Amino acid sequence: MNAHAPLCFALPGADRVVVVGAGIAGLATALRLAPRPVTLVTASPLGLGTATGWAQGGIAAAMGADDAPALHASDTVSAGAGLTEPDVATRVAQAGPDLIDWLVGLGAPFDRDAAGALALGLEAAHSRRRIVRAGGDSTGRLVLETLVRAAVATPSISVLVASVRGLMRDTHGAVAGVVCDCDGARVRLPARAVVLATGGIGALYVSTTNPRGATGRGLALAARVGATLRDMEFVQFHPTAIAVGADPMPLATEALRGEGARLIDADGTPIMAGIAGGDLAPRDVVARAIFQAQGRGASVFLDCRGALGARMVTRFPTVAGLCAEAGIDPQRRPIPVRPAAHYHMGGVRVDANGAATVPGLFACGEVASTGLHGANRLASNSLLEAMAFAPRIAEAISAVPVPGFAIPDPDSARPATDLAAIRTVMERQVGVVRDADGLTEAVRQLAPAAQAGCDAALTGLMVATAALSRRESRGAHWRSDHPEQAPARHTETTLAGAFAMAEAVQLSRALVVDA
Repeated sequence: MNAHAPLCFALPGADRVVVVGAGIAGLATALRLAPRPVTLVTASPLGLGTATGWAQGGIAAAMGADDAPALHASDTVSAGAGLTEPDVATRVAQAGPDLIDWLVGLGAPFDRDAAGALALGLEAAHSRRRIVRAGGDSTGRLVLETLVRAAVATPSISVLVASVRGLMRDTHGAVAGVVCDCDGARVRLPARAVVLATGGIGALYVSTTNPRGATGRGLALAARVGATLRDMEFVQFHPTAIAVGADPMPLATEALRGEGARLIDADGTPIMAGIAGGDLAPRDVVARAIFQAQGRGASVFLDCRGALGARMVTRFPTVAGLCAEAGIDPQRRPIPVRPAAHYHMGGVRVDANGAATVPGLFACGEVASTGLHGANRLASNSLLEAMAFAPRIAEAISAVPVPGFAIPDPDSARPATDLAAIRTVMERQVGVVRDADGLTEAVRQLAPAAQAGCDAALTGLMVATAALSRRESRGAHWRSDHPEQAPARHTETTLAGAFAMAEAVQLSRALVVDA
């Protein structure tokens, strides 16, 4: 069957797996499931609409002679601010070299040095040069193209361009398929298991580096069938989105700072002076420093002038092209930057095999909370995580019993979303720096649409309620009213729990008004 052909009819589901999403997580999982039949459901044609294709930095893996998986795992744990699970970090770091070899075997065109060895870059909070890249800063696009070619050549993978509206469950409550819209028709796809690989939530913010479709649909789907979500408050803001008025914002990869770029204000004063780690401090530290500088009225720039600017076109062709489109010559003029929503560390709580708390449901990639990223993702660990969990998910699915009769979700028809209003609330109240007043207001504003069935509002509400409940500052979650750290703990969110907190906030506000 042609993997590009749209399928707008229900397929037999006794042994079929439905994978929702066609970024690196979805494609890697579909490939690892072969020869088991897989329907890959994607909102856009293969190769489009996914954050994978926009990833500039690369894939972290301990490939250098001076490196080791144990060092990589240690850096991951350090960046995670007390919430990374060491065993998960160890397992993923150990898988890194073999996963790079797997991609090489599929034809991934990784950059190499003069001796033919992999060219390794350096990014913030890494103690070694271990960022494997392709096409300079085009890693995501080239890896995605590699996986798409492999998927198209795999007979067991079929592709359905459609929008998933709900999950189906059997009479025992196990997930047993999906309901989706395809060319105006409602389609039911029964399945042995469903794997969510739907990406993140960055498009819930006004300032974001994510594709427009990154609104957390997979999180809402999981929550509506009773799955537990974890650490939803941890949203990573990339410190160097290029501030030229675009939506989504183009990204100036962190690898630029690894090669010598520096953050300065309009007078040329270093922004990171006196801060531990300087320009290569963890992302949350750099993002807050820029946010605070801008709060003082300063403009912030990424200074690539000099030798780095001279080789931008060859070493960082994607950034060079983005700058050219904006009329910026990095050799002569610093690049204006600001923090933007980039990656979500929270997600569907999964076990070591990617299984959610609801039978028959799995999650892979950014939509999942595996225990790897903790409170602050280490740069270039995201593509690695997706590939590391894909084979574990495939193996676990082989033990999933065939579900009973699939029952469609009666609430699969969602109301239209006023996304602009949701993005404004998230940007203003649930951004880089938070406080109780702002988070309470976000919960109050998001709750009505979430309770009416709006998926984007529900996802935003779950982020806001988790942030309101974490009364400390840790990693990417910074509370100006609680700058200290409390004992490390995870937060868990369910649909019922988020609605209960929203009702408590509404009641509290009503009591204040009445008083």
